[in-house]
Amino acid sequence: MLELYLPMFLMFAVALGLCCVFFFGGQLLGEKKPSPGKLQPFECGNDSDGAQNMKMSVKFYLTAILFVVFDIEVVFIYPWATLFKGLGWVGFATMLTFIGALIVALAYVWKKGALEWEN
Repeated sequence: MLELYLPMFLMFAVALGLCCVFFFGGQLLGEKKPSPGKLQPFECGNDSDGAQNMKMSVKFYLTAILFVVFDIEVVFIYPWATLFKGLGWVGFATMLTFIGALIVALAYVWKKGALEWEN
């Protein structure tokens, strides 16, 4: 049993070792000359001009959560589709229940207006 998992554990050990070498090597060997320009917030190469304590709209978070929920749907449906014949009617009924729950969730979100994009 150990010979089956030994290559995987060896790969994880090498990856962890490389991460530690890079992280601690950068900390020990890197130049540390802070300046006012280096201490400013940096975002995508642009200076940040907006208010720092500005609250984001709830719609932004709702849209992000909806994206994750309906993206995860694919993660469940793809393996089900590959094993469809072997799962039989029980697997089919389970997936119908799952898709039904997603349709109810989509109808609820649609009714609440969360899919409307405002400028």
